[in-house]
Amino acid sequence: MSKRESTDSDPDLLWTPSDPASSQTDLFRQHINSTLRLSLHSYQDLWEWSCSHRSDFWSSLWDWEHVIGTKGQSSTTIPIVDESATPADNPVWFPEADLNWAENQLRHHTSRPDDIAVIQTSEPCGGWSPPVRRITQAQLYILVGRVQRSLRKAGVGKGDRVAFWGGNCSEAVVVLLATSSIGAIFSSAAADFGVDGVIERLEQIRPKIIFVTNGVVYGGTARPLLPLLPTLLSTLTKPPDRLVVILHLPEELARVPQDLARDTEDWNGWLDQEEGEVEFLRMGFNEPIWILFSSGTTGRPKAIVHRQGGMLLDSLREHHLAGDIGPRDVYFYYTTPGWMMFQYLVSGLATGATIVLYEGSPLKSPSFLWSLIDELGITVFGTSAKWIEQISKHYPDVGSKHSLSTLKQILSTGSPLPPHLFDFVYEKVKKDVLLGSVTGGTDICSVFAGRNTSLSVYRGEIQSRMLGFALDTDTGPDLPGELICNRAFPVEPLGFWPLRGHGFPESEVETAQKRFKESYFKDDKGIWYHGDYVQITRPRSGNAGGILMLGRSDGVLNPGGIRFGPTDIYSVLENEEFASLGVEETLVVGLMVEGGADEKVILFIKMREGRELDETLIKKIKTSIRSARSARHVPGKILQVSDIPLTLTGKRVEVPIRKLINGAPVQSINPATLRNPDCLAEYVRLGEHLRREEENREV
Repeated sequence: MSKRESTDSDPDLLWTPSDPASSQTDLFRQHINSTLRLSLHSYQDLWEWSCSHRSDFWSSLWDWEHVIGTKGQSSTTIPIVDESATPADNPVWFPEADLNWAENQLRHHTSRPDDIAVIQTSEPCGGWSPPVRRITQAQLYILVGRVQRSLRKAGVGKGDRVAFWGGNCSEAVVVLLATSSIGAIFSSAAADFGVDGVIERLEQIRPKIIFVTNGVVYGGTARPLLPLLPTLLSTLTKPPDRLVVILHLPEELARVPQDLARDTEDWNGWLDQEEGEVEFLRMGFNEPIWILFSSGTTGRPKAIVHRQGGMLLDSLREHHLAGDIGPRDVYFYYTTPGWMMFQYLVSGLATGATIVLYEGSPLKSPSFLWSLIDELGITVFGTSAKWIEQISKHYPDVGSKHSLSTLKQILSTGSPLPPHLFDFVYEKVKKDVLLGSVTGGTDICSVFAGRNTSLSVYRGEIQSRMLGFALDTDTGPDLPGELICNRAFPVEPLGFWPLRGHGFPESEVETAQKRFKESYFKDDKGIWYHGDYVQITRPRSGNAGGILMLGRSDGVLNPGGIRFGPTDIYSVLENEEFASLGVEETLVVGLMVEGGADEKVILFIKMREGRELDETLIKKIKTSIRSARSARHVPGKILQVSDIPLTLTGKRVEVPIRKLINGAPVQSINPATLRNPDCLAEYVRLGEHLRREEENREV
């Protein structure tokens, strides 16, 4: 034991696996030792080896997970990856491989045809109690085949974009699988983006076909989507060739407007009626599979393109190798189709697990999801730190009201999970459960650090850095700093859309490439800067060090675990209408509340000389943001300020002001970088006032 390691008597130790030697991670370590004649004794040994021998690690993982496809033979002339390449080089991985992501997700339809693949459920709505829908592996395979043939009849082929907008339903899963099966590129948007947010995303990718549900359910209320379609279709520069409507809700709750009938097709009528085999197009490891969108911090949302091989192989590493998820598991994550956790959840199909789709509010009835665990036998339950925090306040005696006998893991993401919520879970929910706080994001559509069933859980810490990712901070051991990845990794995006070869002007391709480089690479060392502010802790029990999440190093907002960028707010307010009302400049940042478990959006407004920010204008601002975006985008506080701090080049500075209002000293900001540093004192005073308000509210 190294002098920096502690023993299992550590007071922060909350949970230890009963049989770590039987975990997939430890069995894999033993396999590596046997096949490669190594002597790796701990997770730390395995992690260090996986980072320094990435070709061997990822190749061995392919074999361990029995990936369907052709891997190719690693050699000195054609290696799995050029290990000298940096993340900025974004090297090709598995250059000789051929595979199909969807084929691997559906690989259990022959060996376990009667197993339940998907369970769809929803909260009640307007007197309608939706039945639980269960789809077997065999039924899912047939549905994918029908959609695949319909897509081909519609002229959709390799490289075309297919978009989905709407509810968290089984049709979304089927469309994703069918799209991938033919090499087309999937993208989706959540219903709560608002029509402007959907337009911003779809305008960039120009989908050939759009699927939309007639509505969604949230908070016990039906929310129709179809009345928004005329605005969407008339605004898109290149409308889709086909628009297919899925009657997700009963027609009495979300009717199809008469004037839309001629422009749309009904899902059941569009769907191919024959039952036949699915034809999987096997492609290279580095072919695009889907486009996810960033929150839009520095402009319009970034269209992030992910590679199919990376998404497959790393999800198997995450779900099966790190998480021990398999055919006997029922896997749930609270998500919408507009969040990367949708793909993260669907990827669980490759393990043989049952995935659970839920639509509705997670808190309309605080007991609902806990009852769902018992009703469906959920073994792996994914949620957000904000939800756990709300449960701790409004439904604290969970363990005494629910059996939770099947529950093995609780996963938390969206924002850092504070130490006191670790205590709540183990004291009030269940003692024998792995509480896995995870971090990754849309940028990688994966997890950089998170749970591992072979390791202990320590209070307030993410368990471990994931195998194959050479994570560190830019400041060194035990010091807070930016989370970086020093070496190339296979879930690095291919880039931002558009990629070359998909019919877009070269100028747009070059702009996307430039923006991609500027987003993640700050220096000439080629290091990936992830945007998280973290501290890697000292190693304990061979875990190679856990991770403490300290916040974001950029301006992304995260109220209630819903991530979006300041630009979502700026774009609503920066127009002639608000300028005529006196709005001159704006700045939006996040104030940490609930002990760091949540964030409140604060909007600062500089008014034109002689104009005041009155209640009428504040109401109009909130209404406009709610209409263009969603209710979740509406700032918690709108304040008038004398000036908005700008850099020497005229850019707003969200991150420094966020630090100031959360208590950082004004000396933490270099005044030489600002055009108007004298205004910082005002934000220090406002921050003190805002923090006092929150302290009094919490008391």
